[in-house]
Amino acid sequence: MKSNYNKAPEYEIYVVDREAPLLEYLLQTITGQSRTKIKATLQGRGIKVDGKNVTQFDFPLKPGMKVAVSKSKRNDSFKNRFVKLVYEDRYLVVVEKAAGILSMAAGHSSLNVKAVLDDYFRKTRQHCTAHVVHRLDRDTSGLMVYAKDMETEQRLEHEWHQIVYDRRYVAVVSGEMEEDGGTIANWLKDNKAYVTYSSPVDNGGKYAITHFHTLNRTTSHSLVEFKLETGRKNQIRVHAADMGHPVCGDVKYGNGDDPLHRLCLHAFLLCFYHPITRERMEFETPIPTAFRSLFK
Repeated sequence: MKSNYNKAPEYEIYVVDREAPLLEYLLQTITGQSRTKIKATLQGRGIKVDGKNVTQFDFPLKPGMKVAVSKSKRNDSFKNRFVKLVYEDRYLVVVEKAAGILSMAAGHSSLNVKAVLDDYFRKTRQHCTAHVVHRLDRDTSGLMVYAKDMETEQRLEHEWHQIVYDRRYVAVVSGEMEEDGGTIANWLKDNKAYVTYSSPVDNGGKYAITHFHTLNRTTSHSLVEFKLETGRKNQIRVHAADMGHPVCGDVKYGNGDDPLHRLCLHAFLLCFYHPITRERMEFETPIPTAFRSLFK
């Protein structure tokens, strides 16, 4: 298979002789390199399996597959200060977006993740475009998946609730959370000004369920993990405000508490069954350092 990269780094090629998870195989097979270096090569997108970049450490290898290991630690064909490429195969990409960039274009020439990915596909001579299957607000950071073709996009969109089995966010909220955990559920509906409001009884909107777990707290702020059972627009932001602890830096539903000068909401965990291969795909990013700094 022709490499997607114009200036591909040099690779060592290994032909797989047994079934094993990728990282385990690499650690047993590559000599003269530390575990840290091997993991860095994997995270830096310097490993290909049968010609495709893989970053998933438990990717299942089968006999006969070819594993290519870059001699340089990083595969530098993708660089962007707002978007980090976490995983890529021929059907989809998983990215981590920074706060302040839109998921897709809105209006004229706005900075957005789809445009960044389309530019990368063009430069690496991949004949595809990024298809949006779910969105994060401009000011929310974290993990997102984009399809590379219409079939993958359709499957992700139509079977989203069967495919995605765990999605979690972490937020800094205003005030000291009273409860260690629980669930908040109500109906959410947009008014004419596009502000989402909640109702304990059916208001013609959509039923929304959010589970929360308090990770840390001070007298002024709390670090809370939110697990979505439904994915409604502004769900976490409205539910946090409903609890009396709005997300910090939220200009729409907040109370003016803005310790980090950003919306303190980050999508840190995304787990789904691959829409084509049906493999379990699990991605997690660290809680942003700035969030943690408030709880030292």
